[in-house]
Amino acid sequence: MRKLLLRWIVLAVSVAAASAVCHALNLGFEVTVVRTHAVKDFVLLLIGVAILSFLNATVGRLLKLLTLPLSCITLGLFSLVVNAIVLEAAAYLDLGFSINNQGGFKAFIAAFVASLLISFINGVLGVFLPDDEKES
Repeated sequence: MRKLLLRWIVLAVSVAAASAVCHALNLGFEVTVVRTHAVKDFVLLLIGVAILSFLNATVGRLLKLLTLPLSCITLGLFSLVVNAIVLEAAAYLDLGFSINNQGGFKAFIAAFVASLLISFINGVLGVFLPDDEKES
């Protein structure tokens, strides 16, 4: 249970860091905690990250299964597009993070770059999490 909570917080930090980088790149991916610094907004970000994880585990897996031939042709790079679609769907709910670009393609580019950054930052921070301890 402790490891799940740590991974949840690391993912929330990854989303906030990706938002800061996207803000520097003038993309529309934005986290509400960065704007207001309120505790309720951080809790809202945690709820949004939980929904993002749920969507990625359900809809994302289904989309990756349906687009498996295309992913094989592109050597797995199409899964990055699926990740961006899932992030854009989660951002549409506006629970802790959102994509503010009104144009369809600009919003997709913001979601694509943000999903790449979230995956990279989450991977780097995940190295510092403790491994699963085998209980005897």
